[in-house]
Amino acid sequence: MLNMVFLTNSWLSSFNQPGLCITVATLLHYFLLAAFTWMCLESVHFYLALVKVFNVYVPKYILKCCIVGWGIPAVVITIVLIINKDFYGNGSHSESNPFSNFCWIQENTVFYTSVVAYVFLIFLTNTAMFITVLLQIHSVKSRTQKRSRIWKR
Repeated sequence: MLNMVFLTNSWLSSFNQPGLCITVATLLHYFLLAAFTWMCLESVHFYLALVKVFNVYVPKYILKCCIVGWGIPAVVITIVLIINKDFYGNGSHSESNPFSNFCWIQENTVFYTSVVAYVFLIFLTNTAMFITVLLQIHSVKSRTQKRSRIWKR
């Protein structure tokens, strides 16, 4: 959906309908945040599968993942819309080319807090999960090598 909204964004913004542009920008923002949220959930799943291998039963795991994966971006978008729906709009880069218009976040502060900070937090979470998984794999490998040396003796 992110790709579809992104690819049709310029065409839809050429209609010069403010409501349509706000809708398209909101959808683009939502699906971008949802994609990164699902990427973060994948790293948590990776952690649970490789580090917390045993006794990791989480009741209704998929439902909880869906609530987080689709719900957190919806909360962010709702907060932005409640504060001011005009944060979304049509940003024209060139008057000579009508297809250079693009519906997106118009306010820099909103962009940096709702996109850049969000993606940065997910990047930190993914990095922490990745390092933890690597350390776990390394410790398992070193224990296995120790055992094989003991067995060889």
